[in-house]
Amino acid sequence: MEMNTDFTTHKQMAIDLFNLTWDLIEKQDRTESDDDTMLYAAMSSRYHWGLVGTPLNFARGEWQISRVYAILGRSEAALHHARKSEKLCREHDLGEFDLGFAYEAIARAYALSGDAADQERYMNLALETAEKVETEANRSWLLKNIHSVSSGFIPV
Repeated sequence: MEMNTDFTTHKQMAIDLFNLTWDLIEKQDRTESDDDTMLYAAMSSRYHWGLVGTPLNFARGEWQISRVYAILGRSEAALHHARKSEKLCREHDLGEFDLGFAYEAIARAYALSGDAADQERYMNLALETAEKVETEANRSWLLKNIHSVSSGFIPV
């Protein structure tokens, strides 16, 4: 088994599937088949990152899976993967940007499940964390996503 070839292939698959998932998240008129593909692509991307990626790739993959489940209306699965993202962010000190997105995903899952108290708690954590993000563009993107939790609108 050639490690270089496997590494390169898995990394490219992870990237391509992550990007395909984003394309489907942004698609306005998704079909049921598109929804299935979006979920399968997110899961597959995370699988490939699990073979060749870093904890940052793992955390972002878990976050993306959580977002897909939120779009699909599956709060329990969305919360499960959001918490995995949060755990990775904390264990590997991945920074405020990714931790803020983990909190946003948890808040979104609680919003979907109708748990207003926990939604508000994680919204506040996300907002507090966003204020610590140094890069203006990153902070702005994170805040846009956080503010979308209450509206149910998914920013693209």
